[in-house]
Amino acid sequence: MQIAVVGLSHKTAPVEVREKLSIPEPQTQSAIAQLLSYPHIEEVAILSTCNRLEIYIVAHESEQGIREVIQFLSEHSKLAIPSLRPHLFMLLHQDAVMHMMRVAAGLDSLVLGEGQILAQVKNTHKLGQQYSGIKTILNRLFKQAITAGKRVRTETNIGTGAVSISSAAVELAVMKVENLATCRVAILGAGKMSRLLVQHLVSKGASRISILNRSVERALELAKLFPGQPIKTHLLSEMMTVIADVDIVFTSTSAMEPILDRAKLEMVIEPSRPLMLFDISVPRNVHVDVNELRHVQAFNVDDLKAVVAQNQESRRQMAIDAQRLLEEEVDTFDIWWRSLETVTTISCLRNKIETIREQELEKALSRLGSEFGEKHQEVIEALTRGIVNKILHDPMVQLRAQQDVEARRRCMQTLQMLFNLDIEEQFS
Repeated sequence: MQIAVVGLSHKTAPVEVREKLSIPEPQTQSAIAQLLSYPHIEEVAILSTCNRLEIYIVAHESEQGIREVIQFLSEHSKLAIPSLRPHLFMLLHQDAVMHMMRVAAGLDSLVLGEGQILAQVKNTHKLGQQYSGIKTILNRLFKQAITAGKRVRTETNIGTGAVSISSAAVELAVMKVENLATCRVAILGAGKMSRLLVQHLVSKGASRISILNRSVERALELAKLFPGQPIKTHLLSEMMTVIADVDIVFTSTSAMEPILDRAKLEMVIEPSRPLMLFDISVPRNVHVDVNELRHVQAFNVDDLKAVVAQNQESRRQMAIDAQRLLEEEVDTFDIWWRSLETVTTISCLRNKIETIREQELEKALSRLGSEFGEKHQEVIEALTRGIVNKILHDPMVQLRAQQDVEARRRCMQTLQMLFNLDIEEQFS
């Protein structure tokens, strides 16, 4: 069994490719079921965010498992494999484990050290368990990665003042307008990203903010988090009326198709009035054709890289310190993984010895006859169990303690030969 990860991120694919691969939470169950239906995939977890889609698997044969994941991604995105493959990365076992740790710690994020990714990893773990994709191995890997992410944030300063995608979008807006405080701002969506948008907009002096959402109750809940701010709330169906009267629009909805395009804007925006659109959703909420409008400027998540670059250099040393912690967590996982490899041999050996013990005990008790007291039988039962446990103790401890992979495998092969263990028959 091998761990592998196949995916793409802001480092390997532009947003127009990432949005085709995005797997929203309501589709997670069916995606996991489809991946588990492939012959070589035993476990699967899907991490899908605005900046990445990563599929973690445990496979009998890693090469075959990776092919099956790529086949799934091609079918899901409707992109031919030759056009999809250049955007994918594939990592095996040790590299996949380290990558998982780096992702959870925020070291692989567009915004170095951002905290939202850890919550997304936790949610991936929860959904993977809920939909039976995560079993023994990925469960241990995700738990170790979550521990690693927490350690990095508590034992280094990498999370201190780290900007999020939302704050980077607000910073970009500050760079593009003369005075954010005088701008009328609309936010489409009322989720966590929108909450962060409001938080950063308020900190930059914005006071004329409107929140639009499919559910006005959720928009009101978000507005109530900022008492004293004159935040207006609207249904998303009022979107074009509101946009006709604002200077800046931030979009952060879960829509799978663009909700703003050139045709809609042309109907409400005067040709001479400037409008800025900041789309931090994947899939994108804003169609690329809005750029054809002369007075409209549109930015998406890939346009945030210039803002983020200013943040990176100061965090470089922190990232080095964080990497050392992650190496410790990878070592901890590797020790567990090595011990797991011995489980089948140890279980097979214990089962064989236990079968012999039970057979011999049954023969002895039958010879002693029915008059032999129940109390005496319990004593003999305990005696034989104790002998078996003591005989097996040292071989098991030594086998688990072997650090060298090849030496450990030789030990297992020797045990299998000396005790005539049939591993395949017992665990088939």
